[in-house]
Amino acid sequence: MRRRRERGNTNLQNKKRMLVFLICFFLVTIALIVRLGYIQLIKGNEYKKAAMENWARDVTISAKRGIIYDARGKKLAVSVNSNTVTCFPADVKKSMQVKTAEASSSHEDGFIVSTLKKINKVFLNSKEIETSEVKDPNVKTPEEIAQTLSEILEMDYEEVLKKITSNTSYVTLKKWVTDEQAEKIREASLSGISVIEDNKRVYPYGNFASYILGFTNIDQSGLYGVEATYDEELTGIPGRMVVNTDSTGRELPFGYNEYYESQDGLSVVLTIDEVIQHFAESAAEKVKSDFNAKRATIVVMDPNNGDILAMTSKPDYDPNNPKIPVDEELAKEWETLSNEQLQNAWFDMWRNPAVNDIYEPGSTFKLLTVATALEENKANLNSTYFCDGYVRQIKGQNIKCWRYYRPHGQQTLSEAIQNSCNDALAEIGLDIGKDAFYKYLRAFGLEEASGVMLNGEAIGIVKHPEYMKDVDVVTQAFGQGVTVTPIQLATAVSAISNGGELLQPRIVKQLIDKDGNVVKNYDAVVRRKVISEETSKIMLQIMRESAESGTKQAYRMGYRIGGKSGTAQKVIDGKYPDGKYISSFVGVAPVDDPKAVVLVMVDEPDRSIGYYGSIVAGPVAADLLENILKYYDVEPVYTEEELGGVQAQIVEVPNLIGLTVAEATDKLIKAKLQSNITMEVEAEKKVKAQFPKAGEKVVKDSLITLILN
Repeated sequence: MRRRRERGNTNLQNKKRMLVFLICFFLVTIALIVRLGYIQLIKGNEYKKAAMENWARDVTISAKRGIIYDARGKKLAVSVNSNTVTCFPADVKKSMQVKTAEASSSHEDGFIVSTLKKINKVFLNSKEIETSEVKDPNVKTPEEIAQTLSEILEMDYEEVLKKITSNTSYVTLKKWVTDEQAEKIREASLSGISVIEDNKRVYPYGNFASYILGFTNIDQSGLYGVEATYDEELTGIPGRMVVNTDSTGRELPFGYNEYYESQDGLSVVLTIDEVIQHFAESAAEKVKSDFNAKRATIVVMDPNNGDILAMTSKPDYDPNNPKIPVDEELAKEWETLSNEQLQNAWFDMWRNPAVNDIYEPGSTFKLLTVATALEENKANLNSTYFCDGYVRQIKGQNIKCWRYYRPHGQQTLSEAIQNSCNDALAEIGLDIGKDAFYKYLRAFGLEEASGVMLNGEAIGIVKHPEYMKDVDVVTQAFGQGVTVTPIQLATAVSAISNGGELLQPRIVKQLIDKDGNVVKNYDAVVRRKVISEETSKIMLQIMRESAESGTKQAYRMGYRIGGKSGTAQKVIDGKYPDGKYISSFVGVAPVDDPKAVVLVMVDEPDRSIGYYGSIVAGPVAADLLENILKYYDVEPVYTEEELGGVQAQIVEVPNLIGLTVAEATDKLIKAKLQSNITMEVEAEKKVKAQFPKAGEKVVKDSLITLILN
């Protein structure tokens, strides 16, 4: 009986244990099912992504940046195919682990092989077993990989090693390597190292139009110029390359591969005409050199639609190497600069003076004053003004006319502009009054951005009427105490020339795709009507008389050039230092049907050579306008008096194509003509094209443009 009870207790205990076991098993099973469901359903995508990242590599394929064309289809900025070396540091570290594992395996294999050799020698008395270690020659340590890369890429070993062992998922080792370097790296078959297709921005004509084009950084993002302002349009959509890799990062031959093609960016068509830009750059280089000036800036606009036909400033830079000055002497000076000074020097070099800098325009501003007076009926062609050398209207102020030592005396409105008489302009300014004067200066756009699509545009400064005294009205009337940018002044004079409409300067006229289809047109924009057509016609007449009788150096027979010169003391830190001037000239031609407005500004010409705007800038602007009209096939119209003198000076342009620069220059000298080549060029450079063409009739001493590239 007792045994039965003990047996019964034992069975009961066993059943309890079984029940507990079953409950535990059931709970564990439920927990496993819940865990499996959590992994599969909730965390499945996350783990899947992690697995994909472990055995798949996603490489970005750069999109080709759009081309920048001039108005006639010349390529000014292009993207060319190149190679970039990239690295997945995690794969490089895996190679180290594989190498370590191989070393361990080799050690164990060595012990076994050694033992077999002994047994074979002792018991079988036969030759030793020939064995060799078998290793994957492609598996290298990070140090070996860094050494190989540093030799091929000509980079510092420590720098390479630091990059390939960093904690980042992806790193670019070097962009734009040569095809030879890329092939050597492919042949080396280094773990975690890839050579991918990339693009490099190239400016085929070097420093040509650099302030317009700007440049990009190493990642192909626009930093300055059109490259920056139209960066979004020029930048395409990057592609992707997804490949399967093994544990060392090498691509599997039969793995999953996907290639998503990149989409090229849109191309930009500028309003710039490459030929006119060439005229302007040659002219700026020449006047800077001739007068030993600090800088020369030129803006050329079409007054009828606001198109910027050319814009340049010398010295400039090469956007292919934007941190290295074109001037070799300046480059040597920069070698001694600190990092902070060097950065400031870069920013100063990249500034576009035509858009980013303000200056006091001097007498060129008198055109705006006279246009305002005509529009407000405060003056007309019959108005007369007396100059005794001093501005008498402002008591307590010693304001002189520039020719106070020999006053202009009695003069008409047109003669006052020809003489650039400060006394007469002071009277005109006071007749207008500060409120009306301010209203028109605003209307001409001097207190607002012109709207040109270039970065960093500055805004001119004009005093408000409530802060404007009579002395301020007087000085502003002849161009002092007011500041403008070159693009603002060129735009205002364009309004005077085109019938009175203030236009928005246009630098880009179209966006096109890679097949040449127009995606977007940028039409001319009229900002406002400033003066009447009648006032505009009178101003053109006054400007022509000023160029022919005042600034006589700007006169060119038959081309009806109008304009106004200016010589302004330069303002530095709010003061007018002695001997520093800005010489300028703004002109339009032909005055009976304006095709182009030209502004030439020469900063700090050498006083010992000449500094008056009529002498320094006037001839440059006149030559430039004459060349532009010839390029446009605008026939000169001569008066009877001019005709007799012209016929005796007509010469025929010789054929220069195929000649070296020296040969072409000699031939031009014999033909009594001039060349646009103002800088030293390689002697073997040959003339590819010329303008005007061979056989055309031109006036003696005309400028013949030689195109070498």
